[in-house]
Amino acid sequence: MKIGFIGTGVMGTGIINNLLTAGHEVTVYNRTQSRAQTVIDHGAHWAASPVAAATGQQLVFTMVGYPQDVEAVYFGQQGIFQQATPDQVLIDMTTSTPSLAQRIGHFADKQGLHVLDAPVSGGDVGAKNATLTIMVGGHRDTYEQVVPVFEQIGQRHNYFGGYGAGQHAKMANQIMIAGTMTGLTEMLVYAKAAKLDLPTVLETLSSGGADNWSMDNYVPRILKDDYTPGFFAKHFLKDLRIAIDEAEKMELNLPATQQAKRLYEQLVDERQLGNDGTQALVKLWWN
Repeated sequence: MKIGFIGTGVMGTGIINNLLTAGHEVTVYNRTQSRAQTVIDHGAHWAASPVAAATGQQLVFTMVGYPQDVEAVYFGQQGIFQQATPDQVLIDMTTSTPSLAQRIGHFADKQGLHVLDAPVSGGDVGAKNATLTIMVGGHRDTYEQVVPVFEQIGQRHNYFGGYGAGQHAKMANQIMIAGTMTGLTEMLVYAKAAKLDLPTVLETLSSGGADNWSMDNYVPRILKDDYTPGFFAKHFLKDLRIAIDEAEKMELNLPATQQAKRLYEQLVDERQLGNDGTQALVKLWWN
């Protein structure tokens, strides 16, 4: 299958490599070409713009940083919608706002195009190992058409409803992760202050009721003083802000998520550590 992929960041790179391994012909675009070199070396073709990467492809994936980037990639002068055709499926895997996913979807319906919002969970490990969880919004028949490809890059995919439903599911995911990240951080701070052996603490907690994905994947990195991003702290803060905004629209009060947002604001906005991974939250306590 001919696939276009826009966005070759930490997550995109792993997904693209798995698509190439599965035998697809993949054309990529990224704002900084050098950051696409890994997938180019693996066999991907380079395109000079989003519209060039999308033209002539059967599937087009987008996975960029922020909602404004998504808007530019779809609606901009060099955006996908400039040349999109009804025989393509356009899939946005960026964690973005439900309202933008709905705007993209409704525009596509008017033009006879096919789009999905399909954000993912699983971090860099899931992207590399094809074990992502994919949350999908859009028309069910469009979703069913691309299930075989989803199964090549993820271990689970679920359809949640119309445009924006995938993004709402991702917000629920990020709300849950906010709790696990603050929990694992305070666990480490407490255990270190109590002079416990931290690797033994991790081994013990991982075998009991405290076990969770974030702890299993991020605490080993923290213990190695490794703060490289499996998921950027600045992007997680973006997600938490979207989640709080959507909660307020539904007249919900989420105090724990609000506190997590404030902590990540300290890390990203005040400490300027947004390019670290989410596990860098512990730096608010540890020098």
